[in-house]
Amino acid sequence: MADRAPSIRQMSAGLTLAQRKRTYTLRCIFIADRSMIDKIANSIAEALADVKDGSTVMIGGFGTAGIPDELIAGLIAQGAKDLTVVNNNAGNGDAGLAALLAAGRVRKIICSFPRQADSYVFDGLYRSGQLELELVPQGNLSERIRAAGAGIGAFFTPTGFGTELAKGKETREINGKHYVLEYPIHGDVALIKAECGDRWGNLTYRKTARNFGPSMAMACKQAIASVHEIVALGGLDPEAVVTPALYVSKIVKIERQATQGGGFKKAA
Repeated sequence: MADRAPSIRQMSAGLTLAQRKRTYTLRCIFIADRSMIDKIANSIAEALADVKDGSTVMIGGFGTAGIPDELIAGLIAQGAKDLTVVNNNAGNGDAGLAALLAAGRVRKIICSFPRQADSYVFDGLYRSGQLELELVPQGNLSERIRAAGAGIGAFFTPTGFGTELAKGKETREINGKHYVLEYPIHGDVALIKAECGDRWGNLTYRKTARNFGPSMAMACKQAIASVHEIVALGGLDPEAVVTPALYVSKIVKIERQATQGGGFKKAA
């Protein structure tokens, strides 16, 4: 996250001449790489260009908080289909994730809270057999995503034991308590909404818009983030960076839009 390479004196202390030469070469490579790293996409279309048919796409957001609507709209325009989508919900109204479902691009959705007062797009597709659902308790969903990013092979949880959600899964009694074995959810692409980023891809978030974003970025092969502000390297306090650049493939700047109660965009 820092934009300063260690000095030759610091790196060469106590080294032989051959080791110092190699250290100098590595430092030059570091500086060159630092100057070339630029993950800023010129457009949403450019940021999403590599999303393939059949991908597992994790989409950040909790209800309407932190939903990357602009990236979802871009994914619809991009045309990738037969997708498996991972999100806490299954869309609201006709916009965002609901629009992606309505476009027929999603084969399966993995979520914890699919039905709401305005989830009629999901309801219609699911009842007609056009959409597969994997229902996951919210805590399990969060932990399965986190486990993927942390490199955990599987974990036992008491949530779901003795219910339909545990059918066909391994169970175990540990210290007198019953647990269900759950596996990580790995993704191909994460679409997340952040507040601010730099060209390396370091990200900060705004309050509850953070939600699943950081863990999804870690759980996927690539992460694409929309941001409202892009700052120069060093412009972000390292202590405030939530998602390090290591986990981010592309960032794209979007305009901030006013919202009304519930997070929905105000009518023009």
